[in-house]
This record gives sequence, C-alpha cells and structure tokens, in this order.
Amino acid sequence: MKKTIEEHADRFSDIAGDYDDSQDSEEYRACVSLVVDHADPDDDDTVLDLGTGTGAIALALAPHAKRVIGRDISEGMMDEARTKAEANGIENVVFGEGKFRDPNVDEEIDIVVSNFAMHHLSDDEKREAIEAIAELGPRKFVLGDVMFFDLPDPDEPFYSPEVDDPSTVGHLADVLTDNGFSLTAVERVHDQVGVLVAERA
Repeated sequence: MKKTIEEHADRFSDIAGDYDDSQDSEEYRACVSLVVDHADPDDDDTVLDLGTGTGAIALALAPHAKRVIGRDISEGMMDEARTKAEANGIENVVFGEGKFRDPNVDEEIDIVVSNFAMHHLSDDEKREAIEAIAELGPRKFVLGDVMFFDLPDPDEPFYSPEVDDPSTVGHLADVLTDNGFSLTAVERVHDQVGVLVAERA
C-alpha cells in the first residue's frame, strides 16, 4: 500500500461528496454493472461489499438480497451511502468500518463483492485480503477493479501511480485458486480494468 490506511480514509472522506459525479468513466460504469450482474444474489443471501464507498454496489444488490453489509475505511464515504439508502427507503443494508484484511464481520456471508477498491493494496496485501475473504466462507467472490491484462501503457495509465498498485490478472487468479476458488468468469473491460468471478471449487 503506497499510503497508509488512515491517509486513504482521509483522502476519500475529503472527496466523498463529489465522488459519485467523478466516477463517470465508461469503464467504471461497466464494472459496476458487471459486478452487480455476476453477484446475482438470492433473496436469502447475505452479501458483503468490501470497499463499499458511497454504496453503488451495495444499494444495487439490496433489492435482491436478504441483507447487504457494506464495509469501508472512510466514514465520509459511508455517510454518503447511508444518506442514499435512507433517501431510497432501503432498509436491508448496513454500513460500517472494515478493511479488506479485517472485514469486521461476524456472521455467515454468502457472496463477497468489491469494486474499484482492492487496487490500493500491494500484491502481498491483496493475498492477505483474499485469504481473509476466503475465511468468511462465501460461495462466490466478484471483484471489479483496475488490473493488468497486458503490460500497462506508462503514457496512459488508468490508475494513479502515486496511490494505486494494481496487480496482473494472473496474480489475482493464482491467489484466488490458492484459496479454494475457481475462476468462472473473466470480463475484460479495458486493458487495465476487469471483473473476475470466483466460486468455490
């Protein structure tokens, strides 16, 4: 991680009010749609959204799930998510502090999702995060994120090198399989953006 958790939390809290308007790229919108589609919860599923931010994924999944738990390090981002949930009358979503490597969850989780958040972790930290996710026992993990399908073009990075640390698709696939998952779908949105769907082998 190129910045501390506290630095990331402060940075996102500072931009929380404008975050949704800033996420207007075609790639980001495509990832949101794909993560929601692939998560596909049943009405008896509990879904954990890690790095929930302002709740785009959590709130989209809530009408289809029994319960959605949003976890983030930024209280400012979660305040935005809570406001949107209340405005839309969504009552089966709860937002609270949690990290990838310490999700702060003590109940059974059926599906884990994450979108545009894990790329802030180093490769070793991503391994620790996926190990923590696997320990929760979900049947499915859907990850939308900045990730490298090919060597990134240094002149056109989709990410911010000073704060982001994307992995290759190969690294993520290896870590997922090492932790008992099988890749069931790989969606290439952009050379540097994709969605991975991993299910219990």
